[in-house]
Amino acid sequence: MFRVKPLTCFTRQEVERARRYHRPGYVALVVDLAVSVAVLGALTQLSLPLLLAPPVVAVVVGVSHLPVGWWRYRHERAWGFSTQSPRGWATDRAKSIAIEAVLTLAALGPLFWLARTFPHGWVWPAAVGAALLVFLLGFLAPVVLEPVFNRFRPLEDDELGRRLHALADEAGAPVREILVADASRRTTKSNAYVSGIGGTRRVVLWDTLLATPADQIAVVLAHELGHRVRRHVAVLTAIAMAGAAAFVLVLRLVRPHPVPGDTAFVLLLALVLELAALPVLSALLRRFERSADRFSLDLTGDAAAYRALHQELARANLSDLSPPKWLYYWMWSHPTPPQRLADVR
Repeated sequence: MFRVKPLTCFTRQEVERARRYHRPGYVALVVDLAVSVAVLGALTQLSLPLLLAPPVVAVVVGVSHLPVGWWRYRHERAWGFSTQSPRGWATDRAKSIAIEAVLTLAALGPLFWLARTFPHGWVWPAAVGAALLVFLLGFLAPVVLEPVFNRFRPLEDDELGRRLHALADEAGAPVREILVADASRRTTKSNAYVSGIGGTRRVVLWDTLLATPADQIAVVLAHELGHRVRRHVAVLTAIAMAGAAAFVLVLRLVRPHPVPGDTAFVLLLALVLELAALPVLSALLRRFERSADRFSLDLTGDAAAYRALHQELARANLSDLSPPKWLYYWMWSHPTPPQRLADVR
């Protein structure tokens, strides 16, 4: 099997250990996709009223993923990453299924209503509505959806806070506050991210990252600032909005008059189109990540901290150092750690 080659900054034992951890997960991914296709295919014959069809289908699909989800949870526990109790895991899954049901109704309920009310002119208002829904979710997710799963608090380390705020000011992207998420309730892995649009835009550090040396945390923040300064979130939001509108146009071609009984078919079509578009989207995401990496290097000027950060994160998170090439080009959203380290050689 062709693989993305690692560099000599990681040992063969580290590469093989990461491979042993990830390989079963790739099998689980394929199984999960097959389950989605099978369940949605079986539900294409289901006929329910408008207000019931979308949430019921979403719940059935969500429940069908529980066996693979449970296996993933046990796999993470076996490798020492998950800190969550079985009850906590079940609570998260229940929340996820409930949110999926609500969002599916929010997306498809108005579409079916428009198709019934305006049988010859539904497509354009539905396309505009789909795009606006994507924008609204991007705006509200940090303040409505993310708090469902995590608690957030301001960064309490004053010295580190001053350093990070000064870095943000230097980047020309000042932040009102740097938030810390209680990720340690679920995992020992470390991460950070930027989310939101306009007034809800924010930078979040996982609390598991705070044990990292301050110079490395500065590189992490600089990377996230790079996404903001170079407008990656805005570009991805615009692409998602355009994709949602385009999906409505495609749906119009294959289902000129969609009805609630088409819910499973609509979701199956969305899944197929998403999988087809993933290679292009993944390539763009990897490009954005490398752009943010270069920004972090330019802003901090600390190549040693950059190298130490990506080596330690790769080891702590057990990142796949040599993923299968077909999978990398299909759905890998980030460069591999060896690729990121190669940027400073």
